[in-house]
Amino acid sequence: MVWSRARLPALRLPAPRLPALSVLSAAALIGLLGLVALSSKVRAAELLMYEEQGCPWCRRWHAEIGPAYPNTVEGQRAPLRKVDIHGSKPDGILLALPVRASPTFVLVESGREIGRITGYPGADFFWGLLNGLLVKLEQDAPAKTTKEGSAAAASLPIRP
Repeated sequence: MVWSRARLPALRLPAPRLPALSVLSAAALIGLLGLVALSSKVRAAELLMYEEQGCPWCRRWHAEIGPAYPNTVEGQRAPLRKVDIHGSKPDGILLALPVRASPTFVLVESGREIGRITGYPGADFFWGLLNGLLVKLEQDAPAKTTKEGSAAAASLPIRP
């Protein structure tokens, strides 16, 4: 017996469906790749703390400010990175002047120095000086616009 196409039973397969999770995973992966690409070009602000072993002012800063710093608004805006003053220079950082005193706090964004605090003048003075640097950082940033198109003022909480 010879079968012709007309006599073969129709074979119907359901169309393949991608589960919603796969679509979401793909979107998340694309977003993650975009963030990685951006992060390689744009680096956030950070506070470099140049210090040396045995520095009494560094120890005082670590005792008075260090534990709380990462939890503050300032610490969130400019995370701390410790640098040995006698060690190798951090890659991709362009300083306005060499660092000669310990501690020296240098605020950088995208590898460029915004400003610095030389020495540790005590907690009250440190927060005020750091806020001044962060305000300068916000002023150097491109103006953000609101829905109405006006420039939005950067507002950082100033410590009393």
